Parts: sequence; C-alpha cells; structure tokens
Amino acid sequence: MHILRRALLGSLWAVIGWKPSFSREASPETAIREEATPVTPRHVLCFLGKDRDLSHLSAAAAQAIRDFADGFSVDEDYSQAEPDDRMSQSFDVCWDRVEADVWTEADEKAVADHQSVLYVLGPSMAQAETVKASMTALRLVERLIAAGAVAVKGESAGIAHGLDRWRTLIGQGAEAVKAADPLAQQRIGRLAFAKRPLSARGYLESVGFHLVGLPEVYVPEAMGSERQIVAIIDQVADEIAGHGLDPTLQKRHASLSFSSTYEVDEFKFNPYGIVRLSG
Repeated sequence: MHILRRALLGSLWAVIGWKPSFSREASPETAIREEATPVTPRHVLCFLGKDRDLSHLSAAAAQAIRDFADGFSVDEDYSQAEPDDRMSQSFDVCWDRVEADVWTEADEKAVADHQSVLYVLGPSMAQAETVKASMTALRLVERLIAAGAVAVKGESAGIAHGLDRWRTLIGQGAEAVKAADPLAQQRIGRLAFAKRPLSARGYLESVGFHLVGLPEVYVPEAMGSERQIVAIIDQVADEIAGHGLDPTLQKRHASLSFSSTYEVDEFKFNPYGIVRLSG
C-alpha cells in the first residue's frame, strides 16, 4: 500500500472512531507481537495552504530539502491544489489537548477555509537518527509556515498544534540544537510530534514516541486523572531517555511489551515496544 495512503487511512479511522474528548479511544488490538521488529519509523507531515496555488509551499519544501532536510520528499500523489473536506474533522481529532491554548478559533478557521494540501514524507529512521530527524522536521515546519502554511499536522501520530504553538516548539528545538542538548531535543521532538493520552483497555497511552526513538508508555487509568497520568507518561519517557530502559523498568515496576494495537505497516506502530506500568 502507498506510504501516504496508509497514513491517510489511519487519520480517517481516527475521524470515524475516536471519542471527541480529552482522551481518545485506540483501535481494538489487532496483532500480538512479543519481540521487536525491524520496522523503522518516519515522519509524514501535512501542510494546509490558504489558496489553490501549491507552488509556494511546494517550492519552499523543495528548497528546505535541498538546504537541510536531506531524505525528505514532497508527495506528489496525495498533495492537492484543492481543499480536502475531511480536514476539519481530522484536525479536530488531532489537536493537542494537553497544553493550554495550543490552538485558537483562528487556527480552526484556517483549517476550515484551507484551499490546498501539501504532504511531505520523511526518511525511514534508524533509532539513533530519530532525534536529529525530528529536529529537522521541526525546521521544515518552520520553513513552510514562513512560506504561508496556515495549519500543520503530524500524520505519523495524528497530532496538530496551532501556529503559535508550533512556533514555540520550533524556538525551543532551535535552542536545544544550539546547546547541543540531545535530551532536550528528544523531549521537544516528543512534545511536537507525539500524542497523548489515548484511552484503551484500562490504560491511558502515548502514540508517536518512536519518532524520537522511545517506546510508548501505557499507564493504568486508576493511577490518577488524565492530566496526572499525562505527567507520569512524560516523566517515564524522560527517565528512559536519561537513565536507560532497564533501570526505568525496575524503578517503575514496569514491563516491556511488543503487543501492539497497530499493524506493522502503520505509521503509529512503535518498533521499540511499549512500557506498561502496573496498577
């Protein structure tokens, strides 16, 4: 199946099947895997334009690829110089609901009024390359916002932010790169391109941590409110990044699983597994 078709089908499933609340239902478990797979993650970015001339966004993306985003590419098959009537529903599902004021009525209107859609595909990433690639993806978002993109969504985890929030993340990413701080880069990449919490089978879950080389984190719903559990998810991710997987599993009395709700060829599938906290 075409790479972007898989992402778009995943977004459509989200539009049809997810609850319109702070937490979102994950799809029923479709496959059981108890060992790691050689699958490598990649970014799929969606940019909405304000008119039916895609040349400005497409040219900006092509120039960014030449300048610094080696391995990224414009998808010519699914980009279109006309509106996509699914976008309002898709962005509604994908807006980040963790941070305060991450999108505005102006952002919603920009999505509703968009006139074109550009997709950019990232390269397949080895685990050691994920953080650098995610910082590159943030720079690409910056370049296309400057070229006139009115809304941006990360298809690989189904996450969207308003333009002001994207600009904040872009600035934080640039500072972390300048400081040569890989842990800060990883954290910012996670906040930019991963989504949490999803709700399924008694857990609140993350999706998209593989885009910065980390396993997902699943926390039992009984451990607190949604926002408390989001804080736990982020703390566990920081602990894995800073101290390693095995020490974190021991400290948290957690287990590593490769039982996934996503098929191997879906962009949300995490080849690095799932850290499950016990209740």
